[in-house]
Amino acid sequence: MKLFLVDDHPVVRAGIAALVGGEPDMEIVGEAATSQEAVRGIALREPDVVLMDLQLGEGPDGVETTRLVRALPHAPQVLVLTTYETDADIVRAIDAGATGYVLKACPPDELFQAIKAAARGETVLSPKVATRMMRRMRDPGPALTTREIEILELLAKGAGNKEIARALFITEATVKTHLVHVYGKLGVDTRTAAVTVAVERGLIRL
Repeated sequence: MKLFLVDDHPVVRAGIAALVGGEPDMEIVGEAATSQEAVRGIALREPDVVLMDLQLGEGPDGVETTRLVRALPHAPQVLVLTTYETDADIVRAIDAGATGYVLKACPPDELFQAIKAAARGETVLSPKVATRMMRRMRDPGPALTTREIEILELLAKGAGNKEIARALFITEATVKTHLVHVYGKLGVDTRTAAVTVAVERGLIRL
């Protein structure tokens, strides 16, 4: 089974490579620290499974890179391997085409089983992630759209309406409309309260 590692921390990549090196049926065929390196290397090496971190420094993040990888002619399965576990991160990754979502704190055996399941095209989630998703399904509350979550994430970074509009290629009027919907769904009436509630509910992270 051919694996490709995408993580912007060399020490993390080395640690995962060392773990996988002890498995007779797994082989690391490439590594990348950025989205561009990842897409180019994966297209060349054609691995079976990509282990994808969500934070890749400058440039596209792991979610966008997952979307690009899954669009390749010989697209491998993508298993997200990260420290982040907010609802927004999980949903965005799965929407982008990831077949699984595993936390870096998981035991090695759990990681190996997740890799094998991903290679078979099976959906695999860390127990903690699965618990979050089950809780979300049982008590979803008013669902935020992907665009509304993107706007909340920019709000959390201190962006104003004009900056948000520019970043998302939409008009300021559209931003204001989305904010009205967000406030209504979260039961708040200020930007600060919206961000606070979103963080508390695990919808976004600071």
